[in-house]
Amino acid sequence: MGLSKTERKYRIRRRIRKVSSGTAERPRLSVFRSNSEIYAQLIDDVKGVTLASASSKDKDMASVKGNKTEIAALVGKAIAEKSKKVGIEKVAFDRGGNLYHGRVKSLAEGAREAGLKF
Repeated sequence: MGLSKTERKYRIRRRIRKVSSGTAERPRLSVFRSNSEIYAQLIDDVKGVTLASASSKDKDMASVKGNKTEIAALVGKAIAEKSKKVGIEKVAFDRGGNLYHGRVKSLAEGAREAGLKF
């Protein structure tokens, strides 16, 4: 019997986290995707601190109309703007075990459009 969907996701997540880690100069852009929302964080793994975060549940996103993919792109732009305020231009992208497809890809492209490099 093969792996379930969640077991496969957690294996991929562990494999990514073995290699990818964030520093103060190049934090990890961690993405969490639930059924209805999407969240992004900039994490410094050395200190164990979240430097900036954005989500589809933020107050400025509550009034936005559109499908989940369009909202994910706006979250990507929001995290890029917040990272620039903190003084960060380069990040290590952590897709959190999700496939680079759909909402995760849309968030990444939105962050790149806003000037984040990864």
